Amino acid sequence: MIGNYAFIDGQNLYLSTTNRKDNPWEIDLCRFRVYLREKYNITKAFYFMGCLMGDRNDLYEKIQNAGYILVFREHNSTMLGKKKGNVDSDIIFDVMRRIYKQEQFSKIVLVSGDGDYKRLVDFLIEEKKFEKILFPDSDNRSSLYNNIGGEYFSSLSEKDIQRKIKRKGLLR
Repeated sequence: MIGNYAFIDGQNLYLSTTNRKDNPWEIDLCRFRVYLREKYNITKAFYFMGCLMGDRNDLYEKIQNAGYILVFREHNSTMLGKKKGNVDSDIIFDVMRRIYKQEQFSKIVLVSGDGDYKRLVDFLIEEKKFEKILFPDSDNRSSLYNNIGGEYFSSLSEKDIQRKIKRKGLLR
């Protein structure tokens, strides 16, 4: 059986869970990777980040050791620090490139609450290549997703899901 691929907007995932007004929490990346594999048959999980920063190698190693494939946004070196790590177009392009090249996967799971992915989600549903969008925080997800069926989304902030993927201990 061919597995599914996950595309994770790393900044959206991190900020939507740790910067909540009520009950901020942190995802345990290892537990989340197991959850993705067991719940959604994810064989490859692409974790998209902003620019590569030399002082963050410990974070990058932690993400890779948890089983994710790190993908960095390309920036001109003179623009580093002036641009935010907006990876939306990179994720959309990567998904479409994999479909165009007929890469062997079944469906896509997207992790983000950002409305910039709405057209991609609609296209993937139409093509029967979409499994689910996982909102890091359902309270702060884009209202553009209000008209997709409930079978196509879930929230990581739901208590039963959060219990499975939450990092134990205090926020760092």
